Amino acid sequence: MADDLKDRQGLRKLQAIIQALRAPDGCPWDRKQTKADIGKYLLEEAYEVIDALDEASPDHQKEELGDLLFQILFICRLGEEAGEFTLQDVMDDIAAKMIRRHPHVFGDIKVGSIEEVKANWEDIKRNIEKKEPLSPGLLGKTPRSLPALMKAQKITEKASLCGFDWEDIEGVFDKVNEELLELRSALKGGLHNKIAEETGDVLFSLVNLSRFAGVNAEEALNASAGKFTRRFSRMESALDRQGRNMAETSPEELDRLWNEAKINEKKEEP
Repeated sequence: MADDLKDRQGLRKLQAIIQALRAPDGCPWDRKQTKADIGKYLLEEAYEVIDALDEASPDHQKEELGDLLFQILFICRLGEEAGEFTLQDVMDDIAAKMIRRHPHVFGDIKVGSIEEVKANWEDIKRNIEKKEPLSPGLLGKTPRSLPALMKAQKITEKASLCGFDWEDIEGVFDKVNEELLELRSALKGGLHNKIAEETGDVLFSLVNLSRFAGVNAEEALNASAGKFTRRFSRMESALDRQGRNMAETSPEELDRLWNEAKINEKKEEP
């Protein structure tokens, strides 16, 4: 009970800070913000939370979660000022939704797999909550602001729920090869719009391949980008120690340094 009281006091303190910032004698910048403005910061803060979760620093995670929570509370304050909703409304709605969508925990529904949990979740949204999609069809509710890889994986997962999918991963490999051939043909044609279209198709088919392999495409690409950054930094450090830079280094030497960076990184792996 003492922890619950402390949590409520902390929440009220943050709400009071936001109220003071939005007051007539508060901060001019905070008073000017709209929901759309804060929404942009909300997305940025969410990405910073994800970065912090990949690190082994609880202090950094705590800081970034605090930043994200503050943005959420700020939007709730804007909703309250407009007479639309309060923080309590938000909490009541999400609590009711989570209970409703987990009948295997809070009800008498029995499930035997994660796939059944997901199927029940979608069924509850469509048939019990009668959710109207933002645009027609099964895929209409997919958030427009999702990163492209994440969006592609989410909509193909939804499509697969109604049977629109390959029978096995070999069919996806065939599709990837087909799209690569079409991209090669577009590159020969030299038409930018066609090249862009076929590039997108290749990426989309690779996302499907990731899904079939049980891999999160967004996380996998982020990991590869991080690996590239680390190895590139090793190359830069090696050249710095020699008093050289990238611009004055031959492609052959850069290739040698890259391979050396790969070898050294693998040696350091646990």
